[in-house]
Amino acid sequence: MRVLAITKIFPNRLEPLSSPFNRQQLKELGKRCELTVLAAIPFVPGARLTGLPPRAAKLAGLPSRDVVDGVETLYVRQLYLPKLGVPVAVPLYLASLAPFRALGRSADVVFATWAYPDACAAVLFARTLGKPCVFKVHGSDLNVIARRWSARSVMRRVLPLADGAVTVSRALGEELASLEVPKERVTIVPNGVDAAVFHPRGKAQARAALGIAPAGSLVVFVGRLEPQKGVRELLRAFELVRAARPDVRLALVGDGVMRREVDAIAQASGGALLAPGARPLGEVADWLAACDVFTLPSWAEGTPNAVLEALASGRPVVASSVGGIPDVLADPAAGRLLPPRDAGALARALEEVLASAWDPLAVQATGPGSWAKSASLLHAVLARACAVRSARQVESSTDAISGGTTP
Repeated sequence: MRVLAITKIFPNRLEPLSSPFNRQQLKELGKRCELTVLAAIPFVPGARLTGLPPRAAKLAGLPSRDVVDGVETLYVRQLYLPKLGVPVAVPLYLASLAPFRALGRSADVVFATWAYPDACAAVLFARTLGKPCVFKVHGSDLNVIARRWSARSVMRRVLPLADGAVTVSRALGEELASLEVPKERVTIVPNGVDAAVFHPRGKAQARAALGIAPAGSLVVFVGRLEPQKGVRELLRAFELVRAARPDVRLALVGDGVMRREVDAIAQASGGALLAPGARPLGEVADWLAACDVFTLPSWAEGTPNAVLEALASGRPVVASSVGGIPDVLADPAAGRLLPPRDAGALARALEEVLASAWDPLAVQATGPGSWAKSASLLHAVLARACAVRSARQVESSTDAISGGTTP
């Protein structure tokens, strides 16, 4: 089976830490089929000369094609108009895919990851080629982008035309239903974890590797530093926890719009708050092994891989009861759930978990499967879409030959 994947959430040599979950799943998928990735990067004429917008200027230096973690990757210079953005994103994306029509014709199925504009453009692209299309949604593409009328109106018209849809949680499946995607075409394919990287390890060894003191409790957050991830609620909750447990520290591992604010607080904290920035997966595993509890107090989520990786590392999780998180933390041995945007509830949950004894192997047992299993399930969805489309084409041909009548 030849699969053409279309996505803007994929790492490259200039952004190697981007979207590791997508990279890992596609890497495993590539072991099961002939896979090519069309990785969309923003293209603004003249950006390389003017330096604006900064990301478009930076990525203009990428080659036309590359191999990313063993996956053949071609870069789509996605036309982008600053300040217009969302309303014209799909037609511009679709126009940017025109040079790749021959590649699309040679594929058996088109697979898009990210609902808007990627999946919408991919569905239309595949239809012009007579190819089946399956798309995957992750979280923010439905929880945030689909809340905008200009995007939602397009998604409601286009996404139901796809041959299949993949979600990482029941909650996202319900969101797709609200966009009129037929329920029988939606399949839940859980994300996985690389057990060679994320597994129970000793705290002392991990803390030594990170250069942090072995004594005291450590709470770790991994994710984008932005309000929607509950970072401000976490900072307030940390103050409350620290008043009762002066030896506790908090590490915010990640980057984002709140980075400067977090750095300033960290510098004034006397070592209580650590802000190492975005780190590669191997070092993220060190932080998870070093902690006593992982926390993710987001306002909205799909099924965040950081939670899965924490469980695989044998660390209890305190997280908001949003998206697919309640499914992941259904077993009390996995951690605690709390309402979003509630710093007091977050502080109480953190204190409860820090005061309790947790068996790393019991926590690990509640965690996810491997990326290999996840990719196998995804491969089955793609193969089914190909089979259904082929059956329809045979039926159409038979009807045409018989004149549409049944003997």
